[in-house]
Amino acid sequence: MTEDTNKEIDETFARYQDELWNAMEDETIQLALSRAVESFRRNKDEALKLYPQVKEKAKELRKVKEYSLLHIDELAKQVKDRVEDLKGQCLIAKEPKDALKYISEIVKEKDIIVKSKSLTCEELHLNDYLEKLGCEVYETDLGEFIIQHLKSRPMHILSPAIHVPKEKVAELFSSIMGKSVPPDIGVLVKEARIFLRDAFFKANVGISGANAIAAETGTIFLIENEGNARLVTGLPRKHIAVAGLEKIVPTLQDGMLVVEVASRYANYKAPSYVSLISSPSKTGDIEKQTTYGAHGPEELHVILLDNNRTEMIKDSTYRQALYCLRCGACLYECSIYPLTAGYYGHLYMGGIGAILTAFLLGGLKNAAPIAYTCTLCGRCKEVCPMEIDVPEMILKLRETLAKEGYVPQQIREIAKTIINERSLK
Repeated sequence: MTEDTNKEIDETFARYQDELWNAMEDETIQLALSRAVESFRRNKDEALKLYPQVKEKAKELRKVKEYSLLHIDELAKQVKDRVEDLKGQCLIAKEPKDALKYISEIVKEKDIIVKSKSLTCEELHLNDYLEKLGCEVYETDLGEFIIQHLKSRPMHILSPAIHVPKEKVAELFSSIMGKSVPPDIGVLVKEARIFLRDAFFKANVGISGANAIAAETGTIFLIENEGNARLVTGLPRKHIAVAGLEKIVPTLQDGMLVVEVASRYANYKAPSYVSLISSPSKTGDIEKQTTYGAHGPEELHVILLDNNRTEMIKDSTYRQALYCLRCGACLYECSIYPLTAGYYGHLYMGGIGAILTAFLLGGLKNAAPIAYTCTLCGRCKEVCPMEIDVPEMILKLRETLAKEGYVPQQIREIAKTIINERSLK
């Protein structure tokens, strides 16, 4: 452990602590989170009560995810083969730079780009990259739209603007739209719809994530409630889907299992929309000749991002993090997150966020403060549909952090005190 390493981690942890304390003292954040946590718990309990069989289906899905990760190379190749067979294009991107280079060959300067919610795109810092290319980028998920215009970052993996109360949203929309918008949620939603309608119809490119991808057909599954993802993937001439390798499952039936389990644990009895996309738009209505590029996109591009995921798969402990369905249930039940929002994280939040940060975005330096914030209480594991053992992963990560010297000063001092007390006995 070097002095430079100590200084680096201490500075990172100090900034992180300041963010946590500021969040805990921010009345608007606490107001928004208290409302959201109460609503989520009530809605999820109702969904699981109505569909109690989903708990058994979750166990079945965990087996599917485990099998998929252990056979990821062959399944990824199968996705690529099927997508290309159906006249789409597919890239298995080893690193973020590979994905960005590919995207730069698809989009053009001054393109209008509409996006639906995708944390994998956040790994690429895609919006900044597209704007530097001269593109006009619109986040169309309501939460992401709010975050984009606040020039902030997502504070929840499912509900990115969870920390922003309706009163602050009204102030923001009034500024964006040049008129007084009241803090009425129904009115705010309607104003966002009106504002974004023009962008949907002018967009050249639509970019989405994926909740699952079925290897047998190359089919992309998209779960949503707002309807924006359907417009993003159906109106522009080009559709780009960006997904981590862990989203691949073997069959269409497995993809529907993801839809059912993720939706119920994300506090919805049923999602408003589930889209299945397997190719560019096509028609066979003239002489039964299949022609691509009908009413929907003329091009489909699928990017499967590795970004150290294959390294995680090799480790039986860390592999669990890739079972995550992004339902967000763990965050609402966490002992820390409801007090701090997404400041308890880097891009990925909560205890599991420490693992994903270490491997996918930010490395050990940025993962360390998150790992040492986790209380190891295990409430996340109790509510997780995939039964991901976050405390087990955190303990293993802390061992690595200690070996590499990424231990905050407070923790080092506590360790010294314990060692000294034991030596005196």
